[in-house]
Amino acid sequence: MTDKIIALVDGSIYSESVCDHAAWIAQRTGAPVELIHVLGRREAPDKSDLSGAIRLGARSRLLEDLAELDAQRAKLVAHRGRAILEDARAIVDRDGITDITTRLRHGDIVEAIGEIERDARVVVIGKRGEAADFARGHLGSNLERIVRAAQRPVFVASRAFRPIGKVLVAYDGGRSAMKAVDHIARSPLFAGLAIEVVTVGADTAESRKGLEDAKALLKAAGFEAATRILPGQPETELGKLVDEEGFDLLVMGAYGHSRIRSLVIGSTTTEMVRSCKVPVVLIR
Repeated sequence: MTDKIIALVDGSIYSESVCDHAAWIAQRTGAPVELIHVLGRREAPDKSDLSGAIRLGARSRLLEDLAELDAQRAKLVAHRGRAILEDARAIVDRDGITDITTRLRHGDIVEAIGEIERDARVVVIGKRGEAADFARGHLGSNLERIVRAAQRPVFVASRAFRPIGKVLVAYDGGRSAMKAVDHIARSPLFAGLAIEVVTVGADTAESRKGLEDAKALLKAAGFEAATRILPGQPETELGKLVDEEGFDLLVMGAYGHSRIRSLVIGSTTTEMVRSCKVPVVLIR
């Protein structure tokens, strides 16, 4: 099935938000939702040799016991994964979506996405994972890896869902920034939403021309977008703008040719996604 919404759920406190945002996208686009839980390698049975230097008979019995424990643990991990998917399905169904599939995968999460995202329109992931309550200052360990590898837009869900009506587009004139604007212009997801395209940095003829091009592209698609140039640094000014002017969603290219380039390459990404209390859509 093509054009589906892939929602990654892990049982963390962010999973409900991932499901709610996936349902919101489905409501606006008509796309089906596929809920995926990946049993990572760290959840695989322990292969270390715990038998030690024990005489042969006892060692054999211990190895048998360990093998049985491994099998039981694998069953429990898989059962937990299926339970997480069942709960996720119930949330998306509660939100009014009926076209839902679930899938339990084994292996590395990035490899899994690489195999399934070709049929997707977007990948939805929580800002942080299972250790969210224990590591409040850190993003999910898989987030940056997924954004680096994904060929589709990545929708990073905030801690809780709230209605989305006002969208901030961070624009630096780079290829991925223009791709982000083009994505908005083509997607029914953004129809009827208030759009503002903002460049952070020097007010130059080049930056003004870039905003004019972005505005023209959006206007051709039926959007009357506002534009603005702000002085300062993107990681500071964009977060401040989101908070002070009540934006509900931040959209930005994952790579650029200015300081926004450090998004998903250096600490600026972590700072931007962490500091914004709203969802962030990253487009390569």
